[in-house]
Amino acid sequence: GPRLQAKLPPGGRLVSREGDLWRWDGLTVRASAPRPAQARLEQKTRRAALEASLTELGPAAEAAKTAHAEATSAVEVAETRLRSTRNAQGTAEAALVQAQQGLESRKQASAGREARVRRLTDTVERLEREVTEAAQAVSLRAAEQVERRIDTGLRDGLTAARVEAGSARDEASRARLALDAEVRERDARGRRLSSLTSERADWATRMRSTQRRRENLAGARETTTALLESARAAPARTEARRGRILDDFAGAEARKAKGADALALAEAARGDADRDARAADGRAADAREARASLDARLDAARERLAEHAEALAAVSDHGVAELEARFGAEIAGDLESGAGEARLAGLERERDAMGPVNLRAEEEAADLAARVAELAAERSDLAGALAKLRLGIGELNAEGRTRLLAAFEIIHGHFRDLFVTLFQGGQAELRLVESDDPLEAGLEILACPPGKRMAVMSLMSGGEQALTAMALIFAVFLANPAPVCVLDEADAPLDDANVERFCNLLAAIRARASTRFIVISHNALTMSRMDRLYGVTMREPGVSQLVSVDLRAAEAMAAT
Repeated sequence: GPRLQAKLPPGGRLVSREGDLWRWDGLTVRASAPRPAQARLEQKTRRAALEASLTELGPAAEAAKTAHAEATSAVEVAETRLRSTRNAQGTAEAALVQAQQGLESRKQASAGREARVRRLTDTVERLEREVTEAAQAVSLRAAEQVERRIDTGLRDGLTAARVEAGSARDEASRARLALDAEVRERDARGRRLSSLTSERADWATRMRSTQRRRENLAGARETTTALLESARAAPARTEARRGRILDDFAGAEARKAKGADALALAEAARGDADRDARAADGRAADAREARASLDARLDAARERLAEHAEALAAVSDHGVAELEARFGAEIAGDLESGAGEARLAGLERERDAMGPVNLRAEEEAADLAARVAELAAERSDLAGALAKLRLGIGELNAEGRTRLLAAFEIIHGHFRDLFVTLFQGGQAELRLVESDDPLEAGLEILACPPGKRMAVMSLMSGGEQALTAMALIFAVFLANPAPVCVLDEADAPLDDANVERFCNLLAAIRARASTRFIVISHNALTMSRMDRLYGVTMREPGVSQLVSVDLRAAEAMAAT
């Protein structure tokens, strides 16, 4: 086979008596190779075993998934609490800093107010001294005026001094009021300071509590991380356990197969013994029944003999001895040969088989004859309809073969031309394989790009397969072209050089079949070869807008 395979012509095959197959393109199939049905059956059995093991491992996997989900949710809750605690700590620290800044500013304001109080106190004391001095001067002047009897000009000076003393008293009263206000404000600042001090102590306590909570959350996070790592390692442990279970299951299956074989052998041996015992019991029962039957027949024969003797004596007027002397030899021969009993038994069976007399036998025979005639007519009609149906199927198959071959030739010609156009050389062909009947044959694609040898499509590279498939698709399309063709990401597996060939092919088909192509693509080279572009843009979130560009008009505008 391998020696003759190299000499096979294209399309030739070589088959051995054992069933080995050698094909001209290098395909070799051994008769001893496993059959697809056998492989599928083994895979099916293996799949059933795996499904059973998966069913057994399902609860453990679900438990592991549940534990993993719980651990994940616990980690998320801990992280959420940690973030909220960090946020609260930041807020508390910011509030504490702000409170400290407010306290410092209030301390500065309090110090300023205390300095102002001291200045006002000095001013009030100074004014009081001036008022006392003015009062003493006024009283001295009044005494001098009384004693010396001052004139009217001195009275005017006294009046002016009194006015000045009144204004001094007014200023002193205002200073006292300002001093009282400053004292009250200082008391309020003292209370506010004590309140801020208590708040600061409260914030310090809350900060220590937050620190302890952070430490607790850090411990909880470590615990949750350990649980998470354990949950992440659970699938691996489950997989290892599953492997061990599968190995144990395979060993159990082997032991089960051995036990089943031994059980089958034991069952077979027990069945043989049971059959032998039943056969022996049957033979013994048959012997007992035969003996009982013979005894009964002997008794019946004796009784019938006595009755026949009496009947013969009454009919022939001869005794049994005389008849025995005359016909004894014949009767003895019949008895020895058993012909008499056999003939009698046969006559009795014929009589029993005939049954009672049927008075409607002629009517039933006529009905059966009519039914037979009707069934014969229906059979002939069914045979004719079956023949017509087979004739119609044959005509349809012949018409289908003719049309299929005609379409195949057209598509084959288009495929070869398009392949040469896309690859800029080379050759390709389509072949019907696996059967001589086109309706049952398969399709094989053979291609030879420039610089390569002829090979099946599966041996080509990805880009070559894409171009070959594209040539076949457009060959089928050209067999019955449509006015509109939509291509969705057809140029995705192609590089820039092949995209250029693809665009040239579209232009050639458009000129040849007058087909409008709607191409969905993200390739800039493909979009540059189109007549009009349509795109969807989203200038605002949630609002889509269709944008179209006429490239021909844009080129004309750019040219002008």
